[in-house]
Formats: sequence, structure tokens, C-alpha cells
Amino acid sequence: MNRPTLIVLAKAPMLGRVKRRLARGLGEAQALRFYRACLAGTLRRLGGDPRWDRVLAVAPDRLARRPAWPAGWTRGWRLAAQGDGDLGRLMLRQLAAADGPCVLIGGDIPGITPAQIARALAALRRADAVFGPSADGGYWLIGLKRPPRRLDLLDGVRWSSPHALADSMRILGLHSILTDRLADVDEAADYRAWIRGR
Repeated sequence: MNRPTLIVLAKAPMLGRVKRRLARGLGEAQALRFYRACLAGTLRRLGGDPRWDRVLAVAPDRLARRPAWPAGWTRGWRLAAQGDGDLGRLMLRQLAAADGPCVLIGGDIPGITPAQIARALAALRRADAVFGPSADGGYWLIGLKRPPRRLDLLDGVRWSSPHALADSMRILGLHSILTDRLADVDEAADYRAWIRGR
């Protein structure tokens, strides 16, 4: 089995360009502060682990060719452009570029740890796909044992809805395992719950 890959799908931390649903409830400045802290922590905690290759898939694409990230954020990460398409196609494009087992996460899951990534990768020894469910019916992680052959495999998923995880598992039709359940922060209520739980 080839060395596994961890991909973080992230937007460059720019005012008005990230966490738009969160910004509706908290304001753009607070949403950006949250996103910057969360993404920086994720890259720092997961970037030095030797158990997997690391790819930071960024938008806008031009920042993959001319890194304009805060000092130290991208140390240990190979930069890649996200490309075009809806969320399903963005994720599958990155998963298709990996040589072996691969998991993909977003940059907005507070407190994610290397142990959680390791458990998800271990699940791919027993299944063709792995998902990290979130409380809102979506998921914070998707992983595949083998690269997908097509980028339309998640067409029809109802993104940003309580059906995203169930739709994705049904449409993919692969033997899948669920790993750790984590909270992502998409709305102001999610943010307040995260603050209370820290």
C-alpha cells in the first residue's frame, strides 16, 4: 500500500471570502479571526506528522503558484490549486491526485488532532471509504482507499444540508466506515456551542 495522503481544502484567509454563513451571524471580521486561528492550528498540528504526505489545496488557485500565506503556515505542506466546480468535484479532484489511500478535511474543524487523522486512515484498511460525521448531517472528513476515476461521483449531494453525509454514502455506493464525530463551525450557533465547550 502506498504512503497515505492528508489533504486540507482551504480558502485563503481574506476578509469577506471565508465562512460566509458564519459571517452572517458574527460579522465578517469575527468570522475571519475564527477561520485564521482554526486553519493555522490545523496546519501546525497536522503538518509535522511523518505518517502521511501533506497537501494544502487552496483557493484562489493563483495562491498555489505564488504562496502568499502567513509565515510558517505552509511549512511541511505541498500547495495545490483547488480548481473549479462544486464541493464534490473540488474534493474528488484532490482525492484523484493521490497515489494511495487519502483523507481530505476542511480547514475549519477546531482542535482536530493527528490521532483522529490516523484513525480515519486506519479505517481505509477495512473499507473503501471513510467519513467523519458532523452533528449537522454533513461531514468533516472524507477518505478513499483508491483514487476516484471520475469527478462526478458526488453529483446530486445536497450540500450544506442535513442530508449531505447520507447522500454522499448512498451515491458513492462504496463499503464505508464512519470515524470520529466532530463539530464543524458553519453558523453562529455552532460558534457559540464551540465557545461553551472549550
